[in-house]
Amino acid sequence: MKITRVTTAVVEANYDWTYVRIEADNGVTGIGECFFAPGLTAMIRDLRNVIIGKDPRHVDRLVRQLQRAASGAGSVSGIVYNAITGIEAALLDLVGKSLGVPIWQLLGGKFRDEVRIYADCHAGTGLESVGPTMEPRHPAWYREAQTKLTPDALEEPQASAQRARQAVAAGFDALKFDLDVDTPSQEGQLRALTSDEIREMESRVAAVREAIGSGVDLALDCHWRYPLADVIRIAHALEPYGILWLEDAVPPFNSQSFRTLRESSRVPLCTGENLFTRHGFRDLIETQAVHFLSPDLQKVGGLLEGRRIADHAEMYDLLIAPHCIASSLGLLASCHLCCAIPNFAVLEFHGQDVPFWDDVLSGQPLPLIRNGRVTVPDAPGLGAELNEAVARQYAKPGEGWFSE
Repeated sequence: MKITRVTTAVVEANYDWTYVRIEADNGVTGIGECFFAPGLTAMIRDLRNVIIGKDPRHVDRLVRQLQRAASGAGSVSGIVYNAITGIEAALLDLVGKSLGVPIWQLLGGKFRDEVRIYADCHAGTGLESVGPTMEPRHPAWYREAQTKLTPDALEEPQASAQRARQAVAAGFDALKFDLDVDTPSQEGQLRALTSDEIREMESRVAAVREAIGSGVDLALDCHWRYPLADVIRIAHALEPYGILWLEDAVPPFNSQSFRTLRESSRVPLCTGENLFTRHGFRDLIETQAVHFLSPDLQKVGGLLEGRRIADHAEMYDLLIAPHCIASSLGLLASCHLCCAIPNFAVLEFHGQDVPFWDDVLSGQPLPLIRNGRVTVPDAPGLGAELNEAVARQYAKPGEGWFSE
């Protein structure tokens, strides 16, 4: 069996959903999804000659060849891993179909049949669409969805509480909210907080906790906005509210800051969405600087690499809670790993307000997420396909649709 073709397609959704399709000479195809990045499809076009003509069954070897091809000495970080990760997912889908087994079987088998999902609720409305460099945009579907949203006259913290109640009513028993909505960073600099701003954060958290009760898990995200001293103050303020975790409290490359924060507060910590490969997680794991690790399985280096990170973390009693802003296809791929590792906690869902999030998937009962859970399919490969008839309606202008 040999790889004959590698092509891409991009859907302009809340983010760019970039799909990689790999075809083999036995007529089988595989599909994967990449985390967005500037120049992503161009990177995939440049990388494809590394694997065309090769046997797709040697997934790990092909990934290492891609890594070395992307850097003279073999890089272990950077956005090229967004491309490599999507390619690896497509390879696993292709191999699973060829062998007649699901991806989770290739990862060692299942620990669970269902994967728990948490709803990322942002704050107030979560409708957004941004390009590869995070610039806001308003494609046609966004404008239509915006007009259908019921204007919410509620102010914070009532708006966040209402958003939380809606997610719980939809069946989720774990939610996440952003703490930094009203305190954006200044030109990429850490922003010092006033006492009033920290009290405002606490008031939103208190309102959400009151709205959902004690039986629903609540995580909170800082997006690396604030200096360590202020994050310690935030963590202390949140201690009474039974927080599942405080996410990305400080930049992930400074594990010492995480260790200081961990020693200063009882609030569990989470980070990892912007780290690449197991090498990027090693220091956090071996120093037990955080309680949860959140690799993004559309960019960390692949599902096999996610398995290695999880195995390493298990040795230090740490849990895996993957970051995921992908389409339903990418989330389903993440579920194959989540069901196959013993130390899985919960998986992110980021598409509540995208009206076609479920519809780009075929071959699975929809909605994909039911009562806050995804049932992992037993069909070969991913167990589902991209619904091109739907997805192509939202194709990103200027990008080819699975063409050379």
